[in-house]
Amino acid sequence: MIDLFSGLDAWVLVSLLLALTFVLAFEFINGFHDTANAVATVIYTKAMPPHLAVFFSGVFNFFGVLLGGVGVAYAIVHLLPVELLINVNTGHGLAMVFSLLAAAITWNLGTWYFGIPASSSHTLIGSILGVGLANALINDIPLGDGVNWQKAIDIAMSLVVSPMAGFAVAALVLLGLKWWRPLSKMHKTPEQRRKLDDKKHPPFWNRLVLVVSAMGVSFVHGSNDGQKGIGLIMLVLIGIVPAKFVLDLNSTTYQIERTRDATLHMSQFYERNAATLGEFLALGKVKASDLPEQFSCNPQQTEPTIAALQTSLQGVTDYHSLAAEKRVEVRRYLLCLDDTAKKVGKLPGLEAREKADLEKLRKDLTATTEYAPFWVIVAVALALGLGTMVGWKRVVLTVGEKIGKQGMTYAQGMSAQITAACAIGMANVFALPVSTTHVLSSGVAGTMVANKSGLQGGTVKTILMAWVLTLPASMGLAAGLFWLASKAIG
Repeated sequence: MIDLFSGLDAWVLVSLLLALTFVLAFEFINGFHDTANAVATVIYTKAMPPHLAVFFSGVFNFFGVLLGGVGVAYAIVHLLPVELLINVNTGHGLAMVFSLLAAAITWNLGTWYFGIPASSSHTLIGSILGVGLANALINDIPLGDGVNWQKAIDIAMSLVVSPMAGFAVAALVLLGLKWWRPLSKMHKTPEQRRKLDDKKHPPFWNRLVLVVSAMGVSFVHGSNDGQKGIGLIMLVLIGIVPAKFVLDLNSTTYQIERTRDATLHMSQFYERNAATLGEFLALGKVKASDLPEQFSCNPQQTEPTIAALQTSLQGVTDYHSLAAEKRVEVRRYLLCLDDTAKKVGKLPGLEAREKADLEKLRKDLTATTEYAPFWVIVAVALALGLGTMVGWKRVVLTVGEKIGKQGMTYAQGMSAQITAACAIGMANVFALPVSTTHVLSSGVAGTMVANKSGLQGGTVKTILMAWVLTLPASMGLAAGLFWLASKAIG
């Protein structure tokens, strides 16, 4: 990590430290903003004392980040169009990062202050979209090219479908518990348990399930939301000190060979499918000498890009041996080939087996660009874990008492938490960012409906309004900040 600071101009060093502080502040705020959702049921039902619940939630968030990988991190990064990712310079990168982070932090703090279970995921994604669209307007790029819309649609679907699934599945789980044990004490609220049984805590097995499922939600929250912070830090590092982070300088000779072999096999793949892809890729029509000086991603330049990449990597066994400019160049080639491969994979006419082969080639191709240094993962894990241990009180009461017209029963808490843990865990498997806030609160709402408790219209409207407004509000705020920053540095 010390190498990170060597040879940097003073203003670049200060900018880098500020940007990293902003990202870690976002993750810290994300911790106490979203933790209430992970521990709300376990605190409300008195399955755990608040200080213990929040502490262990922080610990499980920490390990969730450490063990979560980087799939979701790069799903977030690739919301930005590949042209913006390959041509980012220091000033532009700073404006982009500070704008989207300032917008996300502002909205997160505002909704937390008013105790509204709003989504940090929505906020961050809206901010990234806002920056992408503002960049398109400023540089006269078509709005259709300002954002990676296919990735945006995939993420939007996960953000929309996951709360609906949470609502339905949690309701079904509760109905199953009522059918299985209709007279069980797990169907009592904490208030009923205290009055009728003179007991403060849930029955043992209910308490155990509540605690385990709450820690499960904390773990998957760390895994999913922590990766968003990792993705942001990699944007910062690549934008401000590209020479040291555009490629994983710790890549082994084997990993570099895998990348080089992937380009060769990709060339063979395109030749094998020339009848289907020849026109889309202009196979055999474009030479390496035709690559423009101002490099841009164009599927019809795929063949010369592969040739240029193979030349750049010829004989390379250690990325340290490449000059800084050459590393940036190699990353551009890799990102463009990956972007083209994604587009090719969606074309009609390719057999399912061929698409599966292409997907494997893409993973090999990006093995040394989609990474995160260990210190980045630890820093984000610490920020999220420590943030988890403060600021949780404002949202707990909303989730526990203000969604339904009656208090939450132990069975409802278990149903909502088990559903949230499973849903977010599945999203992690498919590298899709989802909202812990919306999955859990919609799960609670589903159990209230299934329990015939009814919903409190005011609270539900507030949560829905936050859900609807978060995306456009954060987009508008980030776009405005990016426009001002671009004017200032322009």
